[in-house]
Amino acid sequence: MRFEEFDLEYEVLDGLEAMRFDEATPVQEATIPLLLEGRDMIACAQTGTGKTAAYLLPILNRLCRGELPEDKVNAVIMAPTRELAVQIEQQIDGFSYFLPVSSTAIYGGTDGITFAQQQRGLTKGVDIVIATPGRLISMLNLQQADLGSVSYFVLDEADRMLDMGFMEDILQIHSQLPADCQTVMFSATMPPKIKKFAHTILKDPAEVEIAISRPPESIVQQAYICYERQKIDLLALFFAQHSPERSIVFCSSKLKCKEVERRLRKLGINTAQMHSDLGQTEREEVMRAFKAGTIDLLIATDIVARGIDIDNIRIVVNYDMPHDPEDYVHRIGRTARGGNEEGLAMTLVGEDEQSDFAEIEHFLGRTLERLSVPETLGEAPVYEPARKRSRGGRRGRSGRTSGGGQGRRRSGQSRNQGRKPSGERGRSPKN
Repeated sequence: MRFEEFDLEYEVLDGLEAMRFDEATPVQEATIPLLLEGRDMIACAQTGTGKTAAYLLPILNRLCRGELPEDKVNAVIMAPTRELAVQIEQQIDGFSYFLPVSSTAIYGGTDGITFAQQQRGLTKGVDIVIATPGRLISMLNLQQADLGSVSYFVLDEADRMLDMGFMEDILQIHSQLPADCQTVMFSATMPPKIKKFAHTILKDPAEVEIAISRPPESIVQQAYICYERQKIDLLALFFAQHSPERSIVFCSSKLKCKEVERRLRKLGINTAQMHSDLGQTEREEVMRAFKAGTIDLLIATDIVARGIDIDNIRIVVNYDMPHDPEDYVHRIGRTARGGNEEGLAMTLVGEDEQSDFAEIEHFLGRTLERLSVPETLGEAPVYEPARKRSRGGRRGRSGRTSGGGQGRRRSGQSRNQGRKPSGERGRSPKN
């Protein structure tokens, strides 16, 4: 389906054409008509399926029609991380190039000047606020944000926000919204807790679920069945055989990131960390350096597994198993994209992670290639995913174990009718 078939204003379509957006993705085709009708919605779709445009275009369309106040906050988009908030704002800038629409990203970890700018934007009223939950709560507590005129409330990566413990913050923010506010939730996964939460804040929601896609065949997927103590040596041997250029290593915790980076730096690999201990300025510098190629290898927590668009990644290594099969797809999906013909994904499967790995293989419907642990590193464990391990408790998504050791982690109307010119809003298009 082409975007021009939707009931979108010409200025919105002009922005899409300028960005070379012609054909709608399945999630856009399924959700945009319902959102244009004003329906509340819960939608399940992976990162990379076009979900950001799916919820942004209906918002921009109504703003284009001049139906909302100019000096109030008209839409609030919640994001789990500052990186995703910044990326959403960048997409708004692109889609709204021909529109008199304003937006601002509100997130923590900034200096005093940026904080003051965020306050001014909220006080004067911007059309769209993209915010992390904690920072928006701070603004509300300081009485620097008035959400009484918000017409759209969007939760992007809702499952991730709940995993990060933001449920109470979201409920507090939601309580500040008008009763007739259109509320939309997008989630990469749809466990029962997400559906239950959705029905506490949504009104008669439409439900859209786009099937989780499998990784492209162009990604070579391999795995080592090993002991936890063997992982760091296996990683060192792996990068002795493969150039670390344009690679990402995913770890389960900040502490693990630091340990892995120390070891790889001793090997002379140009690497950097990416996790929540870094300040905003540091994180932005790391991402710029990695995209520019001045850093070869990025060692990161799942903060970059979703919502960050990095092309030309050659290799993804799962140093620790991801939370679930969907997260595995998100991680390795960083490679074999942006024009790359193929990529390599390597997973280190610890003894207490075998059942998680078996779930991934079941989800993929295939057995991944096993690599043999070199004899110099000692004997590898027997692969017995159905066996319950005697050491370590089950580990939740927070990464904490319930016992000692490394536990298992779980977790219409045509476009020519009924239109108002965008100029009614009294602002000139951006230039």
